[in-house]
Amino acid sequence: MSSAVLITPTHPENSGEAVQAVVEAAKAASFELVATADECEKHGRAAEGIERVAGLPERPDLCLVLGGDGSILYALRRYAGSGVPVFGINFGTVGFLAASEREQLQGGLQRAFAGKFDVIELPGLELAAEVRYPIALNDVTFARRPQGRVAELSYSVAGEEIGHVRCDGLVVATPAGSTGYNLANAGPILAWGVEGFVVSFIAPHTLTARALVVAPGDVLCVANAAGREPVDVSLDGEQVASLDPGGELEVRFREAMGTLAQLPGASFYHRIREKFGWLAG
Repeated sequence: MSSAVLITPTHPENSGEAVQAVVEAAKAASFELVATADECEKHGRAAEGIERVAGLPERPDLCLVLGGDGSILYALRRYAGSGVPVFGINFGTVGFLAASEREQLQGGLQRAFAGKFDVIELPGLELAAEVRYPIALNDVTFARRPQGRVAELSYSVAGEEIGHVRCDGLVVATPAGSTGYNLANAGPILAWGVEGFVVSFIAPHTLTARALVVAPGDVLCVANAAGREPVDVSLDGEQVASLDPGGELEVRFREAMGTLAQLPGASFYHRIREKFGWLAG
């Protein structure tokens, strides 16, 4: 029997009927549906029919996400490098990574369990730190702490210092992540399929700071100036480490880390138009 993992947001709202629909669709498709005990407890009786497990299986046939981009990114990180397809149904706000919208729940579930979807291999960013899941599919963020002083960060590429500025932080983004925090920093949008990543400062205290697109084989080194304060380091929005004053961390581009399901005929440019509208006009 094929197996599928179910993942939903930390605080799901009005998702009971959707979870019941997932259970019914999985049963009809002869899929064993599994989730952690914590996941099941979020949904109460709606989760009856889901097998509770202590830890998620390493290689299920499918990972189904009912949620927004944050939940989909969590699933992509959890199954990074495994080849497990992550099929997202948007129960969030933007849902840029989702294959289907909540209004098409039944059709999305049928496609997911029937395997009627394409997959795109998304690159990731690997942080050189001892954390459980050191891969980001969206971005690596270095940010000053709330109420803390302005940070002073620099970054080097291939051993050459490129930027050094007082700022609120710095974002390193994949093509998939370039439409998130990086875009808010006026960084460029990288189409899916572009090999490389982009570095942009958050609220730089200068008029000359510019975003930089880095080649995939180059190693990025981010440094926190001595005498400043620690900055928080986050992977796809999850804080995982701190960068102490005088310290530095390396970030590397990694190909084919996430396996994202999408409907046949869908494209990055269609998503841009659908989620963000016209880029000019």
